[in-house]
Amino acid sequence: MGTSTAARGLGWTALAAGAGLAYALAEAHRFTLRRFTVPVLPPGEAPLRVLHLSDLHLTPHQDDKIAWLRELAELEPHLVVDTGDNWAHRDALPALAHALDPLLSVPGAFVMGSNDYFAPVVKNPARYLMPDDGRRVRPEHPRLPADALARLFTDAGWVDLNNRRDVVVAGGRRLSLVGVDDPHLELDRFPDGTHDADAVLEIGVAHAPYRRVLDAMQHDGAQLILAGHTHGGQLAVPGWGALVTNCDLDTRRAKGLHGWPAARPDQPKGEDSVWLHVSAGLGTSPFTPVRFACPPEATLLTLVAR
Repeated sequence: MGTSTAARGLGWTALAAGAGLAYALAEAHRFTLRRFTVPVLPPGEAPLRVLHLSDLHLTPHQDDKIAWLRELAELEPHLVVDTGDNWAHRDALPALAHALDPLLSVPGAFVMGSNDYFAPVVKNPARYLMPDDGRRVRPEHPRLPADALARLFTDAGWVDLNNRRDVVVAGGRRLSLVGVDDPHLELDRFPDGTHDADAVLEIGVAHAPYRRVLDAMQHDGAQLILAGHTHGGQLAVPGWGALVTNCDLDTRRAKGLHGWPAARPDQPKGEDSVWLHVSAGLGTSPFTPVRFACPPEATLLTLVAR
């Protein structure tokens, strides 16, 4: 009797695990558009639509993701901001160019993530739950042609913000932008200079939302910061949220719109803080193509007057 009960228990456990895996595999293809309204523009300014893309991790033949990305042009954004980790295969550039083609005619800006420089490799997923050992690139990580990726964007007129400042005119408004190269690889070097005095807004852009970068951008005068990298935890607990962020950002800010800093992560921005949007991203590593309670996403931020 005891053996039979134990066997039934193991059977139900295996069935539940299989169902959970099947759901997680399916959720990785449930692309979702998030929408937030951000009261950050000067009084009297008309709304400005910013499309935030991150962590596509595109590989060739991901036709459903490519088709969904192409449809985002129908949102008619004034500005597209790409916060990195665009691909996960050295032959994915033609697919990426096709996916983003309808958006490349829109004013845009980008920074690089670690997986724009290095392709992913098979690794133990449990490492994400373990302390960071600091070895983020290992010899087995093959290099990707990052220069070709950057040219795709710059040839379209998008602004390169890797450790740089620049100005973009979007929706008839001047926007001052400041960005850093990937903080996860410790490539970030905050650029000298100050924001454009004639701009209606300063936006900070980074791939990985490390606290040192967020603090520097807030101190610089940014009113809005955009980042990705976290995948929203990728495998989240319903009712609780992310277990990890793969950086030193707290898990309550693993995705969505928050204030930085704020007394609590769920508080809106206060007088001494800045708006922070962290995208959960649209992809996964090809070796862990699952998401749970954290569907892939892009975000349309409608900036409105304060």
